[in-house]
Amino acid sequence: MLTKRIIPCLDVKDGRVVKGVNFAGLRDVSSPVELGRYYSSCGADELVFYDITASAEGRGLFTDILTEMARSVFIPLTVGGGINTLDDFERVLNCGADKVSVNSGALRNPALIAEAAKRYGDQCVVLSADVKRVGSAYHVFAKGGREDTGRDALEWIRFGVDSGAGEIVLNSMDTDGVKQGFDLTMLQMVSEAVNVPVIASGGAGKAEDFVTLFKTLPRVDAGLAASIFHFGEVRIAELKQMLFANGIPVRLINQQEESAC
Repeated sequence: MLTKRIIPCLDVKDGRVVKGVNFAGLRDVSSPVELGRYYSSCGADELVFYDITASAEGRGLFTDILTEMARSVFIPLTVGGGINTLDDFERVLNCGADKVSVNSGALRNPALIAEAAKRYGDQCVVLSADVKRVGSAYHVFAKGGREDTGRDALEWIRFGVDSGAGEIVLNSMDTDGVKQGFDLTMLQMVSEAVNVPVIASGGAGKAEDFVTLFKTLPRVDAGLAASIFHFGEVRIAELKQMLFANGIPVRLINQQEESAC
């Protein structure tokens, strides 16, 4: 059985890691390089780096910070923000990213998913979807959650996978930063509809939320969170010990590594 992954998310604005609630009220957290180095050595399985205002501001991603981070971490690194063309994929990969996350750029140009998958391989293309309930429907939002596209979330995600996306990051805007648990209903809907790894994002408030996630939805491959890790509310090594104790397969770190964290 494949191990479940625990993934810290670094939302970067103006070169600093920030965090808010429901995509608003951002507060400064730390240097992305320092935080990335810490997580790399303390049990994280992967890192996700999002330049959260690149798309809305119509600019490229902070490649200088990304390059420094890629040199400092020794776990897979997924990078997103301002990814609109194959040249953007190339630039980010050349900076040291292992996978590239695309969201608004794919919504503007859906062919980008297939083009990137053909050039770089499905395993390199991550489709990130910011999803929110609108009435009785689920809509995909663009530009860092600022713009309702009107697209049905499930249809869009299926299209992305059919086009070659090798992984889905499903971020619930309704639960983001609220710390009341993952959006299990939405995650079940998506994980049953696609045959690629699904990463749950948005809503984790305590270690037990990850236990509930993986026990309830064994098809979900990974749990992603930000503030509970950034502010020391949950330590990844302790979280993994709890998951292991509950029969959930995870990659454990050794005691020497744990004591250093």
